[in-house]
Amino acid sequence: MFHVGGARSALQNWIYAKQQGGVFVLRIEDTDAARNKPEWTEGILSALDWIGISRDSYEGPHFQSENAGEHRAAAARLYESGRAYYCDCTREDVQARTGSQYQGYDGYHRDRGLGPGPGHALRFRTPDEGATVVVDLIRGEPTFENKLIEDFVIARGDGSPVFLLANVVDDMTMGITHVIRAEEHLPNTPKQQLLWDALGVKPPIWAHVPVVVNEKRQKLSKRRDKVALEAYREEGYLPGAMRNYLMLLGWAPSGDREIVPWSVIEEEFRLEEVNPSPAFFDEKKLRAFNGDYIRALPVAEFIDACQPWLTGTGTIAPPPWQPEEFDADAFAAVAPLVQTRITVLSEIVPNVDFLFLASPLIDEAAWAKTMKDGSAELLDDAVAAFEALESWDAESLKSTLEAVGAERGLKLGKTQAPVRVAVTGRTVGLPLFESLEVLGRERTLTRMRAARLRLV
Repeated sequence: MFHVGGARSALQNWIYAKQQGGVFVLRIEDTDAARNKPEWTEGILSALDWIGISRDSYEGPHFQSENAGEHRAAAARLYESGRAYYCDCTREDVQARTGSQYQGYDGYHRDRGLGPGPGHALRFRTPDEGATVVVDLIRGEPTFENKLIEDFVIARGDGSPVFLLANVVDDMTMGITHVIRAEEHLPNTPKQQLLWDALGVKPPIWAHVPVVVNEKRQKLSKRRDKVALEAYREEGYLPGAMRNYLMLLGWAPSGDREIVPWSVIEEEFRLEEVNPSPAFFDEKKLRAFNGDYIRALPVAEFIDACQPWLTGTGTIAPPPWQPEEFDADAFAAVAPLVQTRITVLSEIVPNVDFLFLASPLIDEAAWAKTMKDGSAELLDDAVAAFEALESWDAESLKSTLEAVGAERGLKLGKTQAPVRVAVTGRTVGLPLFESLEVLGRERTLTRMRAARLRLV
């Protein structure tokens, strides 16, 4: 699944490339076969497309595995130039010599002249002195002492290059000029920069964006937090709201505003203005954002956006009604009422299911709380009053039920509660009288009579 932090980085790369007249390159780093499947790649492409990075707006996808020959050739050049050497030490060997499981590799094979062979890993010969300075558009110039960087592995015992080397070679091959990625990759950067230098190529410009954290200020984890972009899509977040919010993780547009047109974000975003401090992914704030975006939609667009939840298309779970029970005109009639009350599109179903089911789904807790002494007689009076109505419209229904309640010394709120539960199955929902108007006289009265019989 596509991590929301990865989506944020993708948007930043994409915008920056457009601002500079460059190209956003999508590369699938698939050398770990166990973690790569074609459907997962398609999931990434689909998620990017959903947040507005359409497939015709970037180069790729390229696959790292297709460049394996270049990876091996670069490893060979580093060995032949003396910048790398072979080592057959196991982790246990190193631990036995250093007496610590936490100390890095001790350089045992640096000058022993071990050649290539089965089980012989290739290690980069890190300079003993000096420091590696990483020029970062967000973090300034982080400096790493070379003596604290161990001689790291660049090719495994079977000859396959590890990610560090493959990543550098791919960037060289593809002419990558800027690398904008998450802060968690910063510790790898001095090692990669040493590889760029050893291969005789100027490294790219780096920008490490802040790590994304949860409410406990812990790094978002797929094992603990809701991090998959697809999960938010299926819950009913709008792509515009999601990408607006993602861009605020470490950056803000000018002025005292957060919800802004995408054109403003594209124009104003500056990498140099990104705050390096951890960025809090506030799901409650995102939900509020989404509600604002939903309310801003023209009603016709809102109706179109609701269709997957109303019809159960794609990966969306089917609604509780049968396809033939759905009434598009009825939904269109209540759509403006629903639109002002939901924050994610999946909330549509429980708000309108009473319109399309043969009988309402009763919330038993709501029934027990509402249907108390006097409810049966109140329903009797309401049914009789509604049967006598000449005009079945919201205003007439409201004034009629007010009169029924007044005879019993009840305010409208108390009067309408049993009617709402009888007709919709719940104590909260859309405005009652507009709902009854759309549901119609016959279905409304049938449900009220059924509720009355249940109270016998």
